[in-house]
Amino acid sequence: MLEKITINDIARELKITAATVSRALNNHPAISEETKQKVLEVAGRLNYKANKIASSLRSGKSHAIGVLIPSAEINFFGSVIHGIEYMANRHGYNVLIYQTNESRDYEVKGIETFLSARVDGILISIAKETTDYSHLIEIKKRGVPIVFFDRAVDDLGISSVVINDYKGGFMATEHLIKQGYKRIAYISGPQHIKVFNDRLKGYMGALQANKIKVDFDLIYNGDVSIEAGKCAIRYFLEKQNKPDAVFAVEDFTALGAIKELKERGIKIPEEFGVVGFANELFGEHITPSLTTIDQQTVNMGKESFKLLLDLIVHKNNRESVPKKIILDAIPVFRNSSLRKDN
Repeated sequence: MLEKITINDIARELKITAATVSRALNNHPAISEETKQKVLEVAGRLNYKANKIASSLRSGKSHAIGVLIPSAEINFFGSVIHGIEYMANRHGYNVLIYQTNESRDYEVKGIETFLSARVDGILISIAKETTDYSHLIEIKKRGVPIVFFDRAVDDLGISSVVINDYKGGFMATEHLIKQGYKRIAYISGPQHIKVFNDRLKGYMGALQANKIKVDFDLIYNGDVSIEAGKCAIRYFLEKQNKPDAVFAVEDFTALGAIKELKERGIKIPEEFGVVGFANELFGEHITPSLTTIDQQTVNMGKESFKLLLDLIVHKNNRESVPKKIILDAIPVFRNSSLRKDN
């Protein structure tokens, strides 16, 4: 095994002090450019690797952040992480990722793991099962920088990056109305999560704006899954006055709806329209392709990291007011809702 090169080895070769080598490697203004160049040349030739752990202990920063996501199976979160990592790399940060599997217990465990790793801050999209936020309040009290993305809780005083879910729900529903569908159903997600509640409000708002009475028999309480979409369609088709279109809270739920409709021989979009939310990758590849709402995922990741970095840099500023960035929802029209005769 090769012996690890240290700053003392560089110092001995150049016949200078280890302190001078350390300052040169850290671009200290008191060290001349000539000395810095000599140190860098020898460090490169000896294949010197900085001890990042020791450096983080000296600076009090690990230059690592933790990202808590509800599920790695959902492309939405992978795309957000792409944006986070892009910005993190540009600023010299490493990214640790923990999947909660929609469980509060795993969410707590993930935070504990991040704190043990001495991360400089945490980005989190809360799990479906999380209704008790005491663990989030605790890390905020401890002064750990934290930012929500997508799934946020407004009254905790924590900065967040979200999209305009109300507007997205409104646009999805109004699109179906403009395509000539008369009875539009909605498959919801857990209502304690604000993004899902806002999408329901957008659905209801679009009906009311178009002078259509809200029929609560056409609202199905789902759990954000393919199975929820299938169950919802079975529920709706048992109604005496059946719907002819559905807006689903997200794309996997919409996929379940499409699967059930196809199994029953119902033509999409001629007999039944379907719209999802999130613009998952599979949406453009299924038959029919899925109309959905794009959530600007990469941009969400970039903006989330920038917010967190600002909190890390100004960590000692206790008076900072939480910031909320709201991105536009963007409709993506595809075959599942576009009637050929419109």
